[in-house]
Amino acid sequence: MSPMNETALRIAAARTRALSLLMTRWPSVTGSPDEARFSEKLEAHLAETPYFQRHREQLFTIDSHGDPLTRNVVALVRGKGRRTVVLAGHFDTVSIANYGTLAPLACDPEPLTEALVKELRSRPLNGAEAKALEDFESGDFIAGRGLLDMKSGLAAGIAVLERFAGLEDLEGNILFVATPDEENRSRGMRSLRDALPAIARRFDLDIVGGINLDASSCERDGEEGRAIYLGSIGKFAPFAFVIGRPTHAGYPFNGTSAHRISGEIIRAMDTVPELSDEAFGERSPPPVCLEARDIRDGYDVTTPDRVWLSFNWLTHRRSANDILGEFRTIVSGALQTALETQDAHAARYRDRAIASTKGLVLTYAELLERVKQRGGMEALARLETLDRALSGGTDPLKVSREIVSAAATEAGIEGPAVIIGFGSLHYPLVHLERSNAEGMQAKLQRVMQDAARRHDTSIKFKQIFAGISDMSFFGHRPDAGETALLAANTPSAAFTDNAPEGLLPFPTVNIGPWGRDYHQKWERVHAPYTFEVLPDLVFEAARTWLDD
Repeated sequence: MSPMNETALRIAAARTRALSLLMTRWPSVTGSPDEARFSEKLEAHLAETPYFQRHREQLFTIDSHGDPLTRNVVALVRGKGRRTVVLAGHFDTVSIANYGTLAPLACDPEPLTEALVKELRSRPLNGAEAKALEDFESGDFIAGRGLLDMKSGLAAGIAVLERFAGLEDLEGNILFVATPDEENRSRGMRSLRDALPAIARRFDLDIVGGINLDASSCERDGEEGRAIYLGSIGKFAPFAFVIGRPTHAGYPFNGTSAHRISGEIIRAMDTVPELSDEAFGERSPPPVCLEARDIRDGYDVTTPDRVWLSFNWLTHRRSANDILGEFRTIVSGALQTALETQDAHAARYRDRAIASTKGLVLTYAELLERVKQRGGMEALARLETLDRALSGGTDPLKVSREIVSAAATEAGIEGPAVIIGFGSLHYPLVHLERSNAEGMQAKLQRVMQDAARRHDTSIKFKQIFAGISDMSFFGHRPDAGETALLAANTPSAAFTDNAPEGLLPFPTVNIGPWGRDYHQKWERVHAPYTFEVLPDLVFEAARTWLDD
């Protein structure tokens, strides 16, 4: 390696470390005023750098959402030609509440790390705590809310932007974007995505690729974290709103328990391995039940009328149509099993044959048709008013549950019945193989091998980024039919993706920091890889993409 390149690497490493610590000290919990203020601080900081002092018009913000208004930060370094690579990351973080008494230090990495070490040394430890202490005492890991997820990724992106700006002969362009709201519903990335066509026209850019800078986790020596991810997992949140026929507990066979039905649905869905899928040589996790809730407000001895279930179903290949169809089949089978079982119990208890109980399964779109048939446009308008009133809520499951309950009442649905649909925002599966990027993986393979050799480490390809991420909306143009099906069966418009026409599709990968326990009290980043290897790897990957 030439002395010039060695100097560039040292400068980039030092800059990544300094920026990581600086931005972590700027709190930015999702939905807080600090999140809105972060973009102002970042824009002001970048405006002081030499390149943007000369090219202030290439540093600006794009409105996202909220009150106070939260914005995306956009910074463009221009070279020759139109070819452009986008570097993207989010700046919002999860809450600091799980730090307890150390919450005042949560965003101050070095004092927090010292305080955590002191706490861990003072008491008996479980396995996770012992591992955290070992990591901190090694000197290779630094704590801090958002340092891993993902301000160190943003810092690496800025270091790459500045290194690129310092080249004498710039070929191509690098567009850096920092977005809010990834930890909620990706409104930052989605608003940025919607604005990209206008940005590309304004600066005459041809966006040929994108690098997401999000963090990954590894519980071993980091081999799973030192990776280029070629795709990001798809996420669906199917719900089942179970309607029973309530009865006094003293007369259990005069009605149908919504709990019995919901129990059968959970049994048929939760962690069932056959419901996972495989693609790209990797297997997705099976679905899990995130919420099972009797929606009564108080106590009585009547069996429950309504029970809400919500699931998280991650996928490597299934479409919305696949998920909704398979979920309907599973729910229908579970409903039938529950009713047959209760009928059999009633027959044995009464010692005589009884008539079979019949049930009904409707999608949310089908439920709305019944609302319209029964109450007309006025009933649909009442649901739309309720949706608008609830749209500011941050809990998509609570919002969806209230709207479905109101719709079931408007439609006059009597149990036993189950309404199914999607309870929160869908994150599409994306993968390099699905985009127009022939030969890109082979080029990235060479970049990866060269970087590993320079830094005496190992780096590998991973097919699917398992954490739900903004990458699902980054360079991805959703299928219109899929979007329509999701919108029709998601109760709240606030949790649907209303993608406009004319979006720019381009291939993306994820190259980010690695660490352990993100979102937890012991969240920590692996400093040597993140500050030294990552900015070099991202820089060379971007240069390779810009090479025509």
